[in-house]
Amino acid sequence: MSRRRPRTGQDWRLLRETCTELLERVPELVDEHLRQLSAYSEVYGRVLSYDVQWREAEEAMRIGIETIVAPRTSPRRDLEYAEESGRRRAGQGLPVDLLVHAYRNAGYLVWDALLESPAGQDPEKLAVLMRSATMVWAAVDAQAAAAAEAYRTTEMELRRRTDEQLQALLDALLEGRPAPGLAARAAAGLDLPEHGPYAVVVLRVDRRDGREAFHRRIQNPGFRFIWRMRTDCEVGVVALGSGEGLDELTALLDGRCPGPGGVSPVVAGLAELGHARRLAELALRTCPPDATGIVRLDRRMPTALVVSQPELAGRLVTDVFGEVLALEPGDRAVLLETLDAWLSCEGSAGRAAGRLYCHRNTVFNRLRRLEQLTSRSLSRPRDLMEMTLALDAYRLSPG
Repeated sequence: MSRRRPRTGQDWRLLRETCTELLERVPELVDEHLRQLSAYSEVYGRVLSYDVQWREAEEAMRIGIETIVAPRTSPRRDLEYAEESGRRRAGQGLPVDLLVHAYRNAGYLVWDALLESPAGQDPEKLAVLMRSATMVWAAVDAQAAAAAEAYRTTEMELRRRTDEQLQALLDALLEGRPAPGLAARAAAGLDLPEHGPYAVVVLRVDRRDGREAFHRRIQNPGFRFIWRMRTDCEVGVVALGSGEGLDELTALLDGRCPGPGGVSPVVAGLAELGHARRLAELALRTCPPDATGIVRLDRRMPTALVVSQPELAGRLVTDVFGEVLALEPGDRAVLLETLDAWLSCEGSAGRAAGRLYCHRNTVFNRLRRLEQLTSRSLSRPRDLMEMTLALDAYRLSPG
C-alpha cells in the first residue's frame, strides 16, 4: 500500500488560489444551494424568508471556503459561525436534521465547484485537489457537528425556560392570583381548554415511591393530569373528559396513590383552580396521618367544617370529651376506638365487636360509659352529631 504524498508548499498555493477564485462564485453557489434546499423540504421556506436564508448561507459558505486555506493556528471562524447558526435555528424552530442537511448540501456544492475549477481540469492539479478531500470534508463534518451541538444545547435551554414559564403560569392559577388573561395564556401554553370541567387533587406523597412510576399507574384516556410537586405534597390538575367525573377519578386514584389524597369538587375552568386547590387541601386535611385512601370533599363536608375551624374544633373536643380525656391513656383510647368502630359500622354493635375482637355486650358497655362521661346520648341525633364531630376533631388535631 503506497503512502500518501504529503502536501507541499506548492500544493497549498494551488489550493489557496483555487479557493480564492471560488469565492467569486459564492453568490451563484448560494442560489443553487437554496434551490436544492427548497426542493428537499418546504420547511426551509416556512421557517426563514428567502433573503435571510440567502444572506446567512452566503456568509457561512464564504467563511467555510476561507477556512479551507486558513493557517492551522487561526481561530476556527467557521465553527464559531456554525455554533451561532445552530443557536439561531433552534430559536427559529428549524428541525435539527434539516440544519445538518443544509451544511452537508453546501459542502457538496463547494467540493463540486472546486473540481469544476480550472485547476480541476488539469490532471496534476486535480490530484492536489483530491488529496485535499479529507481536509475539506472534515471541515464540513466539524461545522455540521458544531451547529447540531449548539442547536441541541439551545433547544434544551429553550425547553427549560418554556417549562419554567408554564410552571409559573400553573402556579399562579393554583395560588388563585388575579391577573388579566392569565387563564387564557395558561390554556394556550398548557394546551388545555380554558373552560371545561376540572378538579384538583392534592396528595400527601411518600417520597420513597417514584413519581414516574406513580404517574404511569394512573394514566387513563378519560383524564389529563398535570402535576406540580410541592414541599410536602403533590398537586394535580385534572381535566375531566366527557362522561368522566369524580367517581371515576377517585376510583382511578384510590389504591394507586403513594399516600392519602384529597379531591376538590368540579370547577368550571382554569380560572377557578386556586379555589379548587384550597378545597382539595381541605379534603386532605380530613384524612388522619395514617390514612392511605382518596377522599372527596363533597363526601367529607362535616369533617371539613371541623378541620377548617381549628379553634372551635379544639373547644368542641374539650366540651364533649373533657371527662374522657382525663382518663388514663389506655382507657381513653379503648373508649374512643370503640366509638369510632361503632360509627364506621353504621351503629351496629355486632359488626363493631367483630372489628374490635370483643363481645357485642362489651361494645354496649363501653358506649354507655362514654354516654355517662360526656353527658350525651348516642340515641339523640344532636348529641350523636356532636360526638361524631368531636371524634373527628380529636383524631385530626395536630397534637
